[in-house]
Amino acid sequence: MGRSTKAQSAINRAHLVDLACELFAERGYESVGLDDVAAAAGQTRGAVYHHFGSKRGLFLAALTQAQEAVAHVVAEAAAATTDPWDALVAGCHAFLDAAADDSVRRILLVDGPSVVGWQEWRELDAVNSRRLLEEGLRELEAHGDLDDGSAAALAVTLSGAMNEAALWTAEAGGRTRAEAHAALTAILGGLRREGRPAARPQR
Repeated sequence: MGRSTKAQSAINRAHLVDLACELFAERGYESVGLDDVAAAAGQTRGAVYHHFGSKRGLFLAALTQAQEAVAHVVAEAAAATTDPWDALVAGCHAFLDAAADDSVRRILLVDGPSVVGWQEWRELDAVNSRRLLEEGLRELEAHGDLDDGSAAALAVTLSGAMNEAALWTAEAGGRTRAEAHAALTAILGGLRREGRPAARPQR
């Protein structure tokens, strides 16, 4: 396969993943087939199968993209400040909003764990948003700024809580978003050794 052919193949694959993300987010895993994605892309079912091997393979690609998209939002929010505590707070609140967004919520939090299994879902989470969370907590831990608990344990606990909060917020149509952010602010504030509240960033 020549370089141009490989490049085109990569473009076609990326386009299929984008379309799959849209369809899975809108309809859910059970209601989307390879034929649906192929029709949306103007390609054959065989072409989709060639890239992903199965419907599960296509969904895994969509889930991976959703995880990476949320992690990108978190990283950008955290990078907007140089203070480690502010970065942690900003990243966590950004995750809550990003994970609850209609473009990823169903893929990430509803269908993801059941389709690929908890182990694979947790591995994807661990290398994306949870990795960023643990890195931020480890930096604070190294400076003695955490009140108690290890960075690894706190990262797992916070990640689970934020995933649940994002799903709760999304299922309520966003009506509970302010409550979820307030609860997250309280949790984060309780981690500080000095006991000072970690203020929620300006939104």
